[in-house]
Amino acid sequence: MAENIKKYFLYFIFYSVIGWLYEVFLEVVIYRWGFSNRGMLFGPYCIVYGFGALLLLFVLGKYRFKKIYIGKINIMPVFIFLGIIIITTVVELISSYIMEFITGGWLWDYRGYSFNFQGRIALNPSIRFGLGGMFFIYVLQPLFEKFTARLSKDALDIMSAVSFLIILTDIVFYIINRG
Repeated sequence: MAENIKKYFLYFIFYSVIGWLYEVFLEVVIYRWGFSNRGMLFGPYCIVYGFGALLLLFVLGKYRFKKIYIGKINIMPVFIFLGIIIITTVVELISSYIMEFITGGWLWDYRGYSFNFQGRIALNPSIRFGLGGMFFIYVLQPLFEKFTARLSKDALDIMSAVSFLIILTDIVFYIINRG
């Protein structure tokens, strides 16, 4: 049980960093706005991506190998795609309210997008999250599972402990500097 918790914590870290990289890529390369730290904390991670990834794993991960056919076509990936869109959109909406409560605002603004709600969520990013979630469920997660399965107990302990201390330190510094 403790080993699984450590693995899932590492998955949380992996996806938080990947989320940060995705956000910075969009900001610097796609939109050409220039660099800014896209996370709430100081480090290179967006924890909402880590939480969202774990939520997707717990809710949808078990279905990635199941099959539902219409004729000869497996339609389970369509259900997973729609589930990812719903879950990530709800997570983004809730996160915007939490961030607004804590900091007075949130880190994105979708008012310029069609089909948006209060600039907090919009159809375009929800579809992108759906596509990214499919890549995560079917490509990245199996790779991360293989990686963590190959780690020795000591390596898993060290990686999870160091990651936890880094995040904890970052949260403490965030709280201190906010005050």
